[in-house]
Amino acid sequence: MIFRKSETPKSPEPEQPARPGSKGRPTRTRKEAEAARRRPLVVDDRKEARKRDRQRAAKERAESQQALMTGDEKKMPLQHRGPERRLVRDLVDSRRNVAEYFFPIALIFMLVALIMPLLRPDLYLAMSTGMIVVLWGGILVCVIDSFLLRRHLRKRITEEFGSVSGGLVGYGIMRAIQIRRFRLPRAQVKHGETPR
Repeated sequence: MIFRKSETPKSPEPEQPARPGSKGRPTRTRKEAEAARRRPLVVDDRKEARKRDRQRAAKERAESQQALMTGDEKKMPLQHRGPERRLVRDLVDSRRNVAEYFFPIALIFMLVALIMPLLRPDLYLAMSTGMIVVLWGGILVCVIDSFLLRRHLRKRITEEFGSVSGGLVGYGIMRAIQIRRFRLPRAQVKHGETPR
């Protein structure tokens, strides 16, 4: 006969009371914490993601376009932001630039030169010589005006900001070539008005 030691059931250990300020649960392991933070790099629904991206891009373009029309620099494209570029725009917009008037006239002359041989071939030679003189004369006046504008821009930028950063003068000259009505950002000063 085999005698076995009788096993008495163990009484459950009393739960330890939570310490003041404790979480009341065990701290997560590093592996568990990293797994919880991990997010998929590519969303599951790519079609929906592309749609959201297109909507966001369209909204940003609309805001940028509206900013160019109203002069709101915060939402303008980066190439138009900053006090230096605003000063350049105002300086260009406050003067009458020869190029903004010359280029539309030159375009009309070129169209006339194309149509004239069909309508009046006998007058074409005499008129073409006159148009060439006018066009080259206009180009020369535009170059002189751009040179004067360049000096004016460099002087004012140096007075206001101490130095002329790269691209500012070219930015102003390119703006001066454009017809005032079609310039973006839209002109915020009138002809003859002193820029702030």
